[in-house]
Amino acid sequence: MGTAQVILLQAVNTGAIIGILILVSMGLAIIYGLMNVINLAHSEFIMLGAYGCVICRMLGWPVWSGFLVGTALVAVLSLILERTLIRHWYQKPLNSLLGSWGISLILMQVVRIAFGSAPQLVPTPIAGAFDIFGLPIAKYRLFVLVISFALTGILLLVFRYPTFAVKTHAVLQDAEMARCLGIKSSRVYAVTFVVGGALAGLAGTLIAPMVTVAPEMGAVFLVRAFLTVVVGGVGQLVGVVGGAAVIGGTEGVVAYFSSGVLAQVLVLFLAIVIIRLRPQGLFVRK
Repeated sequence: MGTAQVILLQAVNTGAIIGILILVSMGLAIIYGLMNVINLAHSEFIMLGAYGCVICRMLGWPVWSGFLVGTALVAVLSLILERTLIRHWYQKPLNSLLGSWGISLILMQVVRIAFGSAPQLVPTPIAGAFDIFGLPIAKYRLFVLVISFALTGILLLVFRYPTFAVKTHAVLQDAEMARCLGIKSSRVYAVTFVVGGALAGLAGTLIAPMVTVAPEMGAVFLVRAFLTVVVGGVGQLVGVVGGAAVIGGTEGVVAYFSSGVLAQVLVLFLAIVIIRLRPQGLFVRK
Protein backbone atom coordinates (compact mmCIF):
# COMPACT_ATOMS: atom_id res chain seq x y z
CA MET A 1 0.00 0.00 0.00
CA GLY A 2 1.48 3.30 -1.12
CA THR A 3 1.84 6.48 0.91
CA ALA A 4 -0.99 8.23 -0.94
CA GLN A 5 -3.33 5.28 -0.32
CA VAL A 6 -2.47 5.23 3.39
CA ILE A 7 -3.16 8.96 3.67
CA LEU A 8 -6.49 8.60 1.84
CA LEU A 9 -7.63 5.68 4.01
CA GLN A 10 -6.62 7.48 7.18
CA ALA A 11 -8.37 10.68 6.05
CA VAL A 12 -11.67 8.86 5.49
CA ASN A 13 -11.53 6.96 8.78
CA THR A 14 -10.47 10.02 10.78
CA GLY A 15 -13.05 12.19 9.01
CA ALA A 16 -15.84 9.79 10.00
CA ILE A 17 -14.66 9.91 13.64
CA ILE A 18 -14.53 13.72 13.58
CA GLY A 19 -18.00 13.94 12.01
CA ILE A 20 -19.57 11.74 14.71
CA LEU A 21 -17.71 13.65 17.42
CA ILE A 22 -19.04 16.97 16.07
CA LEU A 23 -22.66 15.76 16.23
CA VAL A 24 -22.27 14.45 19.77
CA SER A 25 -20.38 17.51 20.99
CA MET A 26 -22.66 20.01 19.25
CA GLY A 27 -25.67 18.78 21.21
CA LEU A 28 -23.70 18.94 24.45
CA ALA A 29 -22.41 22.43 23.66
CA ILE A 30 -25.74 24.05 22.86
CA ILE A 31 -27.39 22.57 25.97
CA TYR A 32 -24.64 23.80 28.26
CA GLY A 33 -24.04 27.07 26.41
CA LEU A 34 -27.69 28.18 26.55
CA MET A 35 -29.06 26.61 29.72
CA ASN A 36 -25.90 26.13 31.80
CA VAL A 37 -27.06 22.53 32.23
CA ILE A 38 -24.36 19.85 32.48
CA ASN A 39 -26.15 16.88 30.95
CA LEU A 40 -24.44 13.63 31.95
CA ALA A 41 -27.38 11.73 30.44
CA HIS A 42 -26.09 12.79 27.02
CA SER A 43 -24.16 9.51 26.86
CA GLU A 44 -27.39 7.54 27.33
CA PHE A 45 -29.03 9.57 24.56
CA ILE A 46 -26.30 8.24 22.27
CA MET A 47 -26.90 4.72 23.55
CA LEU A 48 -30.69 4.96 23.10
CA GLY A 49 -30.22 6.15 19.51
CA ALA A 50 -28.16 3.04 18.82
CA TYR A 51 -30.78 0.83 20.46
CA GLY A 52 -33.36 2.38 18.15
CA CYS A 53 -31.51 0.56 15.36
CA VAL A 54 -31.51 -2.63 17.45
CA ILE A 55 -35.29 -2.41 17.89
CA CYS A 56 -35.80 -2.04 14.14
CA ARG A 57 -33.57 -5.04 13.51
CA MET A 58 -35.57 -7.14 15.97
CA LEU A 59 -38.83 -6.11 14.31
CA GLY A 60 -37.45 -6.99 10.90
CA TRP A 61 -37.66 -3.41 9.64
CA PRO A 62 -35.12 -1.99 7.17
CA VAL A 63 -31.87 -0.84 8.73
CA TRP A 64 -32.46 2.68 7.44
CA SER A 65 -35.59 2.98 9.58
CA GLY A 66 -33.36 2.72 12.65
CA PHE A 67 -31.94 6.17 11.93
CA LEU A 68 -35.40 7.72 12.09
CA VAL A 69 -36.65 5.61 15.02
CA GLY A 70 -33.54 6.15 17.14
CA THR A 71 -33.46 9.91 16.56
CA ALA A 72 -37.22 10.28 17.17
CA LEU A 73 -37.04 8.15 20.33
CA VAL A 74 -34.36 10.36 21.87
CA ALA A 75 -36.08 13.57 20.73
CA VAL A 76 -39.35 12.56 22.43
CA LEU A 77 -37.52 11.48 25.58
CA SER A 78 -35.61 14.79 25.62
CA LEU A 79 -38.87 16.74 25.42
CA ILE A 80 -40.40 14.73 28.28
CA LEU A 81 -37.32 15.18 30.47
CA GLU A 82 -37.10 18.90 29.69
CA ARG A 83 -40.76 19.52 30.53
CA THR A 84 -40.67 17.49 33.76
CA LEU A 85 -37.15 17.76 35.23
CA ILE A 86 -34.58 19.73 33.29
CA ARG A 87 -36.59 22.96 33.33
CA HIS A 88 -36.07 23.13 37.11
CA TRP A 89 -32.28 22.97 36.72
CA TYR A 90 -31.67 25.91 34.36
CA GLN A 91 -28.62 27.93 35.42
CA LYS A 92 -27.99 25.42 38.22
CA PRO A 93 -24.93 23.40 37.10
CA LEU A 94 -24.58 21.36 40.29
CA ASN A 95 -28.26 20.36 40.34
CA SER A 96 -28.15 19.44 36.65
CA LEU A 97 -24.93 17.48 37.15
CA LEU A 98 -26.35 15.30 39.91
CA GLY A 99 -29.84 15.06 38.43
CA SER A 100 -28.70 14.10 34.93
CA TRP A 101 -26.31 11.54 36.42
CA GLY A 102 -29.29 9.92 38.14
CA ILE A 103 -31.23 9.97 34.86
CA SER A 104 -28.32 8.31 33.06
CA LEU A 105 -28.18 5.50 35.63
CA ILE A 106 -31.93 4.92 35.36
CA LEU A 107 -31.86 4.84 31.55
CA MET A 108 -28.92 2.42 31.54
CA GLN A 109 -30.68 0.02 33.91
CA VAL A 110 -33.93 0.21 31.93
CA VAL A 111 -32.06 -0.79 28.78
CA ARG A 112 -30.34 -3.65 30.64
CA ILE A 113 -33.71 -4.94 31.82
CA ALA A 114 -35.27 -4.64 28.36
CA PHE A 115 -32.41 -5.93 26.19
CA GLY A 116 -29.97 -7.59 28.58
CA SER A 117 -26.29 -6.78 29.03
CA ALA A 118 -25.10 -8.79 26.02
CA PRO A 119 -23.71 -6.68 23.17
CA GLN A 120 -25.99 -6.24 20.14
CA LEU A 121 -24.95 -6.06 16.50
CA VAL A 122 -26.52 -3.79 13.89
CA PRO A 123 -25.97 -4.66 10.20
CA THR A 124 -24.38 -2.08 7.95
CA PRO A 125 -27.02 -0.40 5.77
CA ILE A 126 -24.48 0.22 2.99
CA ALA A 127 -22.31 -2.81 2.38
CA GLY A 128 -19.22 -2.98 0.23
CA ALA A 129 -16.52 -0.49 -0.63
CA PHE A 130 -15.49 1.93 -3.34
CA ASP A 131 -12.28 1.24 -5.20
CA ILE A 132 -10.43 4.58 -5.10
CA PHE A 133 -6.91 4.52 -6.53
CA GLY A 134 -6.80 0.80 -5.91
CA LEU A 135 -7.80 1.22 -2.28
CA PRO A 136 -11.09 -0.16 -0.89
CA ILE A 137 -12.91 2.59 1.04
CA ALA A 138 -15.96 1.43 3.02
CA LYS A 139 -19.12 2.98 1.58
CA TYR A 140 -20.73 3.37 4.97
CA ARG A 141 -17.80 5.35 6.39
CA LEU A 142 -18.00 7.71 3.44
CA PHE A 143 -21.74 8.04 4.05
CA VAL A 144 -21.16 8.88 7.73
CA LEU A 145 -18.50 11.40 6.75
CA VAL A 146 -20.76 13.22 4.27
CA ILE A 147 -23.91 13.16 6.44
CA SER A 148 -22.10 14.36 9.57
CA PHE A 149 -20.49 17.37 7.93
CA ALA A 150 -23.65 18.22 5.97
CA LEU A 151 -25.74 18.24 9.16
CA THR A 152 -23.08 20.29 10.92
CA GLY A 153 -23.23 22.92 8.19
CA ILE A 154 -27.03 23.04 8.36
CA LEU A 155 -26.96 23.39 12.14
CA LEU A 156 -24.46 26.25 12.03
CA LEU A 157 -26.65 28.05 9.50
CA VAL A 158 -29.78 27.53 11.63
CA PHE A 159 -28.13 29.02 14.70
CA ARG A 160 -27.04 32.00 12.60
CA TYR A 161 -30.53 32.52 11.15
CA PRO A 162 -31.44 36.08 12.21
CA THR A 163 -34.74 35.45 14.03
CA PHE A 164 -33.73 32.26 15.81
CA ALA A 165 -30.22 33.52 16.60
CA VAL A 166 -31.49 36.79 18.10
CA LYS A 167 -34.01 35.00 20.31
CA THR A 168 -31.45 32.44 21.40
CA HIS A 169 -28.80 35.01 22.28
CA ALA A 170 -31.39 37.15 24.08
CA VAL A 171 -32.42 34.23 26.30
CA LEU A 172 -28.78 33.32 26.84
CA GLN A 173 -27.84 36.82 28.01
CA ASP A 174 -30.93 37.65 30.11
CA ALA A 175 -33.88 35.25 30.19
CA GLU A 176 -36.01 37.55 32.36
CA MET A 177 -35.59 40.53 30.04
CA ALA A 178 -36.23 38.31 27.02
CA ARG A 179 -39.57 37.28 28.54
CA CYS A 180 -40.44 40.93 29.12
CA LEU A 181 -39.82 41.56 25.41
CA GLY A 182 -42.25 38.82 24.42
CA ILE A 183 -39.79 36.02 23.74
CA LYS A 184 -41.00 32.69 25.09
CA SER A 185 -37.80 31.60 26.77
CA SER A 186 -39.31 28.31 27.92
CA ARG A 187 -39.97 27.39 24.29
CA VAL A 188 -36.42 28.36 23.30
CA TYR A 189 -35.07 26.19 26.11
CA ALA A 190 -37.27 23.25 25.10
CA VAL A 191 -36.33 23.46 21.42
CA THR A 192 -32.64 23.73 22.27
CA PHE A 193 -32.69 20.72 24.60
CA VAL A 194 -34.65 18.59 22.14
CA VAL A 195 -32.28 19.52 19.29
CA GLY A 196 -29.27 18.69 21.45
CA GLY A 197 -30.76 15.35 22.48
CA ALA A 198 -31.81 14.50 18.92
CA LEU A 199 -28.26 15.15 17.68
CA ALA A 200 -26.94 12.68 20.26
CA GLY A 201 -29.57 10.12 19.21
CA LEU A 202 -28.70 10.58 15.54
CA ALA A 203 -25.01 10.16 16.33
CA GLY A 204 -25.87 6.92 18.14
CA THR A 205 -27.73 5.57 15.10
CA LEU A 206 -24.76 6.39 12.85
CA ILE A 207 -22.30 4.76 15.27
CA ALA A 208 -24.37 1.59 15.78
CA PRO A 209 -23.28 -0.30 12.62
CA MET A 210 -19.61 0.45 13.34
CA VAL A 211 -19.45 -0.72 16.98
CA THR A 212 -21.06 -3.26 19.29
CA VAL A 213 -24.16 -1.76 20.89
CA ALA A 214 -24.22 -2.12 24.69
CA PRO A 215 -25.83 -0.25 27.62
CA GLU A 216 -22.53 1.38 28.63
CA MET A 217 -21.38 2.36 25.11
CA GLY A 218 -22.18 6.06 25.48
CA ALA A 219 -19.68 6.78 28.26
CA VAL A 220 -16.66 6.72 25.94
CA PHE A 221 -18.22 9.21 23.55
CA LEU A 222 -19.33 11.49 26.40
CA VAL A 223 -15.73 11.87 27.62
CA ARG A 224 -14.56 12.72 24.10
CA ALA A 225 -17.43 15.16 23.68
CA PHE A 226 -16.56 17.03 26.89
CA LEU A 227 -12.91 17.24 25.82
CA THR A 228 -14.01 18.54 22.42
CA VAL A 229 -16.23 21.26 23.90
CA VAL A 230 -13.59 22.40 26.40
CA VAL A 231 -10.74 22.40 23.87
CA GLY A 232 -12.80 24.21 21.23
CA GLY A 233 -14.34 26.69 23.66
CA VAL A 234 -17.49 26.42 25.77
CA GLY A 235 -20.51 28.04 24.12
CA GLN A 236 -18.86 28.28 20.71
CA LEU A 237 -20.48 26.12 18.02
CA VAL A 238 -17.70 26.83 15.54
CA GLY A 239 -15.24 25.95 18.28
CA VAL A 240 -16.86 22.51 18.53
CA VAL A 241 -15.84 21.83 14.93
CA GLY A 242 -12.28 22.89 15.64
CA GLY A 243 -12.15 20.96 18.90
CA ALA A 244 -13.45 17.82 17.19
CA ALA A 245 -10.76 18.18 14.53
CA VAL A 246 -8.06 18.41 17.20
CA ILE A 247 -9.36 15.59 19.42
CA GLY A 248 -10.65 13.26 16.69
CA GLY A 249 -7.75 13.92 14.33
CA THR A 250 -5.14 13.27 17.00
CA GLU A 251 -6.83 10.08 18.19
CA GLY A 252 -7.34 8.76 14.66
CA VAL A 253 -3.73 9.33 13.56
CA VAL A 254 -2.16 7.98 16.75
CA ALA A 255 -4.47 4.94 16.80
CA TYR A 256 -3.48 4.08 13.21
CA PHE A 257 0.25 4.11 13.87
CA SER A 258 0.12 2.79 17.44
CA SER A 259 -2.81 1.57 19.54
CA GLY A 260 -6.21 2.85 20.63
CA VAL A 261 -5.18 2.94 24.31
CA LEU A 262 -2.13 5.08 23.61
CA ALA A 263 -4.24 7.35 21.41
CA GLN A 264 -6.72 7.98 24.24
CA VAL A 265 -3.88 8.70 26.69
CA LEU A 266 -2.25 11.20 24.32
CA VAL A 267 -5.58 12.89 23.59
CA LEU A 268 -6.22 13.35 27.31
CA PHE A 269 -2.70 14.70 27.81
CA LEU A 270 -3.13 17.09 24.86
CA ALA A 271 -6.46 18.33 26.26
CA ILE A 272 -4.86 18.99 29.67
CA VAL A 273 -2.03 20.98 28.07
CA ILE A 274 -4.45 23.05 25.97
CA ILE A 275 -6.68 23.80 28.97
CA ARG A 276 -3.63 24.83 30.98
CA LEU A 277 -2.25 27.14 28.30
CA ARG A 278 -5.58 28.43 26.93
CA PRO A 279 -8.42 27.88 29.43
CA GLN A 280 -11.01 29.70 27.27
CA GLY A 281 -10.45 27.24 24.39
CA LEU A 282 -8.54 27.33 21.15
CA PHE A 283 -11.24 28.88 18.99
CA VAL A 284 -12.81 31.52 21.24
CA ARG A 285 -12.57 35.05 19.90
CA LYS A 286 -11.45 37.79 22.24
